Formats: sequence, structure tokens, C-alpha cells
Amino acid sequence: MSTYAHGPRLVKGAIIVIDPVSQQRQNIAFQYNPDTLKRSLQPQVLGGEQGQASQAVRFTGAPVETINLDVIIDATDQLEQGQTQAAQTGIYPQLATLELLLYPGSRQVTQNNSLLDQGTLEIGPYVAPLTLFSWGSNRVLPVSLTSFSINEEVFDSQLNPIRATLSLGLRALSYSDLDPGHPGYNLFLAYQQAKEAMARRR
Repeated sequence: MSTYAHGPRLVKGAIIVIDPVSQQRQNIAFQYNPDTLKRSLQPQVLGGEQGQASQAVRFTGAPVETINLDVIIDATDQLEQGQTQAAQTGIYPQLATLELLLYPGSRQVTQNNSLLDQGTLEIGPYVAPLTLFSWGSNRVLPVSLTSFSINEEVFDSQLNPIRATLSLGLRALSYSDLDPGHPGYNLFLAYQQAKEAMARRR
């Protein structure tokens, strides 16, 4: 954050999770913005292969975009300020919040087991929450978490983690992946339209 009073407000990157049933929104802001963000775009096209000079290249959909970033979580400042939660659990609550993005809800698991006990023969897959990656106002897009690794670096006397680096791999979910009725469909379309508007400003 800027050191002078009228400096620009620091916008933090975040993972936003929207529950598929209650539509409750959880904003998981990064404690520190990563210094780097690696993005890769793989075009989805037909045509243009060797020996097909007469065939036009056609898009089959949006490119497959992947995002990789490292996020640092550190409770040192909170411990120095005497915050009770940091003293009791370190950064474990923050880690647990992010890790749970990979789990079906325990309530869903219990309900499905109950249905099986009642003789229901087929149980559908668990519904995942809508997950968004937010990196400023122009880049908010639906994603799926494809990889997640945690390097826990410092621990307190109760073995609660104090500092950790999380490596996240994300895959954008485009209108090529989602049904038009899915809320993420229009979110990705808005993401592309923001790119188009930005390109016109060059």
C-alpha cells in the first residue's frame, strides 16, 4: 500500500466462491498479491494443418487459458499484534478455506450416504461451487482449480503453520465449457468483452 495519505488504494487479488445452493458469496482475498502471474492461452482451431492450404482456419471456441500463481500466507504480523486467532491456530483457517475448494461439502456427502441407505441406486456427482478468479476489475473469470500444492514453512509450538506458500493452478471456464444458463457463461463473456475494450484503447 502507498506510504502517503492520498496514494492509490491497493486492490487485492482474490478467489471468490459462490455456493451452488444458497448463492452465498465468499471472498478469499490474498494477504499479499503475488509478484508474478503466469498465463497460458492455447487456441482452439480447425484447419491450417500442413497440406490443407485451401481450408480456412476456424475457431472452435475460446482458447484454453491456464493461470499459475504462488500465494504467500503469513501470520507473523498478527502474532506480533497479539491477535488471539493467530496465536491459537496460526494460518490454518486460511489454508483450510482454500483447501475446501477441492472437497465436496460434508453435508452433500452425508445426504448422499443417507439416500444410498434408503435404497437409492444412483447418486449424481457432487455439485461444485462457482469459483471465480479476481485480478482487478477487468479480470474476473470463472475457473476450476486444477492443481494445489502447499509448502508450510514455519510452525508454532502446537505445530500450527505460521507461514506457507501456496502454488495454485487454475483453468478458465469459458462459454465453450459452460451451458448458456450457467452464471459463469456470461461472466466469461464479460471477461472477453473487457479484453476487446482494452485492445481498442491501445
